[in-house]
Amino acid sequence: MTYLFLGIFGLVIGTFVVLFGGGGAAIYLGLLTGLLGLPAASAASTSLVTVLPSLIVGAWTYYRQGKVKVKLGNQMLITAVPAVVIGSLVSKLIPDHLYKWIIGIVLIILGLNMLFQKSQASGPSNKLSRSIQIKAGLFGIVGGLMVGVAGMSGGAPIIAGLFLMGLPTINAAATSAYVLVFMSAIGTIFHIAGGQVDWSVGISLMIGSLVGAAIAPTLLNKLTQTKAGNYLKPLIAIFLAALGLKTLF
Repeated sequence: MTYLFLGIFGLVIGTFVVLFGGGGAAIYLGLLTGLLGLPAASAASTSLVTVLPSLIVGAWTYYRQGKVKVKLGNQMLITAVPAVVIGSLVSKLIPDHLYKWIIGIVLIILGLNMLFQKSQASGPSNKLSRSIQIKAGLFGIVGGLMVGVAGMSGGAPIIAGLFLMGLPTINAAATSAYVLVFMSAIGTIFHIAGGQVDWSVGISLMIGSLVGAAIAPTLLNKLTQTKAGNYLKPLIAIFLAALGLKTLF
């Protein structure tokens, strides 16, 4: 019964997080520690392993739809990948309470900025300006550190950064999923090497999340063509702020 619950939960979360361009490792992390009682280190490793396959499915589907801004995504990866590696190596040296406060405050600020940002008709052009390159790099660093240090997906600062750089909802979600595939893959390698993955739990979540990830891109494409699409960005902004508050308290 526990594994059935995990599969259903994986389906719901897999749909939700790929729909919003996030890997969902932070949500899995809360489930694994809060409900299943896994140690923090094991939960972090298991969450990353669980979320990677669903990210690959979601990103590939978005790519086939032509929604991924590859150049902008690659600009983020230039700084995100080294940040994942560095974060993984120094994670044991950073006090948990300090990291939680930093990430919590960052998420709240990003969420509020998204909530009150004026709508833009289109995102950056194919030729990235110096300003956009710098912003993409900074958001990549924050996302990479979230993956490397805490085993989270890093999706929160990535999706927020893409919105704040002016991308429409579906392009932001698609590009975020693309970036997170590479970030999570590197983070997964480091965490698997530590040998702390709970495979019995992770596989059940993984199966459900793969189904959800296959559904999400098509669902988002349809939502953005309706009035409901106008509410996606504010919902993501509120979610990020709420996640930041939860991290703090």
